[in-house]
Amino acid sequence: MSPRLTRPLVLEQEVRQPDGSGGYTGSWEALGTLWAEVRPGSGAARDRAGLASLQQRLKITVRGASQGAESRPQPGQRFRDDARIYLIDAVQESDASGRYLLCRAREEVLA
Repeated sequence: MSPRLTRPLVLEQEVRQPDGSGGYTGSWEALGTLWAEVRPGSGAARDRAGLASLQQRLKITVRGASQGAESRPQPGQRFRDDARIYLIDAVQESDASGRYLLCRAREEVLA
């Protein structure tokens, strides 16, 4: 069964600029919009530095793209769905034909 690519997600890549003090500042640059199917995975609550956060794992399917193509998601990039952010952890072909890519991602929200 083919995935239902009904949600437009903006693929973004971090751009780092020197801050003049030996570090950098980061901003996110849009690479384009990909139509996707977003399915929930496992979720967990965490406590980081005294702040409670909820983390939802997601399986995001998009159309296949060849290695090196700007439209092919990569770990370290992210998808934006309006105000929601999905950090991409891994990308693989969903089948031998390479028609679709399966992106393992996570959304983290402060509670």
